[in-house]
Amino acid sequence: MAEILVYVDHVDGAVRKPTLELLTLARRLGDPVAVALGNGAADTAAALAEHGAVKVLTADAAEFADYLVVPKVEALQAAYDAVSPAAVLVPSSAEGKEIAARLAVRIGSGIITDAIDLEAGDEGPVATQSAFAASFTTKSRVSKGTPVITVKPNSAPVEAAPAAGTVEALAVSFSEKAHGTKVVSRTPRESTGRPELTEAAIVVSGGRGVNGAENFAIIEALADSLGAAVGASRAAVDAGWYPHSNQVGQTGKSVSPQLYIASGISGAIQHRAGMQTSKTIVAINKDAEAPIFDLVDYGVVGDLFDVVPQLTDEVKARKG
Repeated sequence: MAEILVYVDHVDGAVRKPTLELLTLARRLGDPVAVALGNGAADTAAALAEHGAVKVLTADAAEFADYLVVPKVEALQAAYDAVSPAAVLVPSSAEGKEIAARLAVRIGSGIITDAIDLEAGDEGPVATQSAFAASFTTKSRVSKGTPVITVKPNSAPVEAAPAAGTVEALAVSFSEKAHGTKVVSRTPRESTGRPELTEAAIVVSGGRGVNGAENFAIIEALADSLGAAVGASRAAVDAGWYPHSNQVGQTGKSVSPQLYIASGISGAIQHRAGMQTSKTIVAINKDAEAPIFDLVDYGVVGDLFDVVPQLTDEVKARKG
């Protein structure tokens, strides 16, 4: 079978969920070959093999941590040259999309970003994307070169499929361009203990109806009872009630969880664009005419300050 190159997103050897989802999709197209770079790259092999990687190419160098993006692009290009894959799959993070775009330019290939599904086609992989604020879906394929495709988190299930996972060292020679932008300092982000917003299986979001930063505590309480991430609408973020890093929408982050709970969010197109591909959508709003109700699977017409605490208590009771 053809080999499919999969770029590994990991933190010191701990493989992140979007990469395991990519391996599921890669197996539809051929034999997955994973590329793990940086500190702990070799430690990813067991998890990658468990989820279908027939081969794991690893490289570690100071450049991956000390310089931005380009060293990773050059390493992925080296892997491409070594494997001659039928496609290259990359997680749709901000960094992932930049890596994919730069690689596509270097190898003279077309690129598809933010795919939500992949299938094998007679003339190469066919990608499904959502378009026009998720009002439509499109199917497309790359017509020039080797397809480079970025895939949104939660687009495929994580499925165990044990494979050989043979580890091989990847030889990388860095050019002068790789040293063009140096990282001079880092500040670790304070952990909330909640899942990453774009990767979470459940997201609970609050909007204008939360009516204040102090009231986001009830949104967080529901999220914590469900093991969910916390999101916010643009209105809530612009009012200073919640950090911009948690904004869901066209000018924020796009999420596609199994369950999305919108509390006090009217459902403006700006917000819908960032969450419309969620598998199940629940809305809580006291305005029965709110546009969000046109989109949802389940709607609750009521005051979120009454509904959300009761829902939190019920979740805790059932878990207890």
